[in-house]
Amino acid sequence: METRSLPVPDGLDGTRVDAAIAKLLGFSRTFAAEVAEAGGVSVDGRTVDKSDRLRGGSWLEVSWAPKQALEIVPIPVPDLGIVYDDDDIVVVDKPAGVAAHPSVGWEGPTVVGALAAAGFRISTSGAPERAGVVHRLDAGTSGLMVVAKSEKAYTALKRAFHDREVEKIYHAVVQGHPDPLLGTIDAPIGRHPRSDWKFAVIADGKHSVTHYETLEAFPYASLLEIHLETGRTHQIRVHMAAQRHPCVGDAMYGADPKLSAKLGLTRQWLHAHQLSFDHPSSGEWVTFTSPYAPELQHALDVLRGD
Repeated sequence: METRSLPVPDGLDGTRVDAAIAKLLGFSRTFAAEVAEAGGVSVDGRTVDKSDRLRGGSWLEVSWAPKQALEIVPIPVPDLGIVYDDDDIVVVDKPAGVAAHPSVGWEGPTVVGALAAAGFRISTSGAPERAGVVHRLDAGTSGLMVVAKSEKAYTALKRAFHDREVEKIYHAVVQGHPDPLLGTIDAPIGRHPRSDWKFAVIADGKHSVTHYETLEAFPYASLLEIHLETGRTHQIRVHMAAQRHPCVGDAMYGADPKLSAKLGLTRQWLHAHQLSFDHPSSGEWVTFTSPYAPELQHALDVLRGD
């Protein structure tokens, strides 16, 4: 165990415990919350919760067990599709239930672990547990991801994603019918003020822009094509939920459980359908597409049958 004792600066008066610890000790907000939930934070000798507010000048004591370093564990994922593969990149079709890379609290399979198990050698640039990863999909979202195999490709693709030179097209089935049927959602996204694992539209969040178009309307839902101008965590799910049209099946962001059950969904209906970018070696504009995952196609068939 490690322990730090220090006074609470006046500038953090009224700040949540987890936010203050993250700032003072350089922890992630999630890890700071975990330390508090484990009873590792006391103020003037009294154990406090992560959401309690601090008083300037009080004495803070924090005790925690250092995190084990994350590492890539080779775990085969038989239904991970290899859409394209060359010396520089591999484009995969990721099933739901697979994370992009190892992270704190995730014990399931990962894209990088699946590639390692299949014998792929990928770029070593970036954090060790994120080798080759230049963008991510939520574990519960299926569809296309590109992973860098060469260091040159990693550098080029990271820059392309950062500079928004990559075209990402998603398809989503959302509850109800967006009005207008075609539009843009421009609303800042940040961490949810009352939940460590969720995000929300908040005034001081990061600039986030989502463009959508209705492809097909059903009695209780709509199939949308979505173009992301920015790439925030959970962006589509948060933006659609903020419009009161959450992705069908997305329990975290308020989807109707009865509709989810009717459609046989245990995760959000959200699919990374098309990915286009300049190939890092040839410079050629390349485009890849992915068919809907079987459970998504089944839900769509049910909706079309109503």
